[in-house]
Amino acid sequence: MRTRARWLALAVLMGGMAVEAGDDPPRPPVSGPETFDGRFVFARIRYADGYVGGGFAFRQDLPWAHDYPRAEANLMRILESISFVNPYLGHDGGTILTLDDPNLFKYPFAYMSEPGYWTIVSDDEARGLRNYLLKGGFLIFDDFRGDWHWENLEAQMRRVLPELRWVPLDATHPVYHSFFDIDTLDEYEQAYPGYDPLFFGLFEDNDPNGRLMAVANHNNDIGEYWEYSMTGWLPIDLSNEAFKLGVNYIMYALTH
Repeated sequence: MRTRARWLALAVLMGGMAVEAGDDPPRPPVSGPETFDGRFVFARIRYADGYVGGGFAFRQDLPWAHDYPRAEANLMRILESISFVNPYLGHDGGTILTLDDPNLFKYPFAYMSEPGYWTIVSDDEARGLRNYLLKGGFLIFDDFRGDWHWENLEAQMRRVLPELRWVPLDATHPVYHSFFDIDTLDEYEQAYPGYDPLFFGLFEDNDPNGRLMAVANHNNDIGEYWEYSMTGWLPIDLSNEAFKLGVNYIMYALTH
């Protein structure tokens, strides 16, 4: 134990010397294209949280990273094959950004997984998201269920846009006809057994006829269907419906 402690102390000392000598500390891998080149890029939001669980037994990812990167990679392949949009098709699916990153403004569409665990929001992050949405950004909240998760999302968004209120959405809204015609949301397949999928939107100036700024897929998880669509574990029809929603959200973001 003494020997191990000495080696640990030496490693810490050498590490401190390296930083003082001017060596850059290691950086996390960068996702997405190395340079912004105008292609459509799926932007996933990374956030701090109070999550204390370890994830599922077979995966230990954090809530913001659920279904990454296969969900966005598969959705981008679908988008490329059925439209004239030229998306980034890297193995990592897209880019990962925080809400206070000024680069977020390069991406008209963003996605947040598990907003029920989005419990820690700095003033800079709240300000960044507010500016992003008011300047034309479009954000999807997905993969969450139940009252507690919904109440947390409402509380955090009151910090971001206190003047706005969530409005229930149905299939008559233009977002569900921006590419595919989705005739009903009432019979959408339950991602969480026992919970009825519900869809809500935040509108500019609280005007349901105005620009839709954010959508919440409550009691739902379309990212799960995107991720596992290529595995054969889920029915093809259900994956197709989830892809339709994803494509429609992207098309709405690009045209509004």
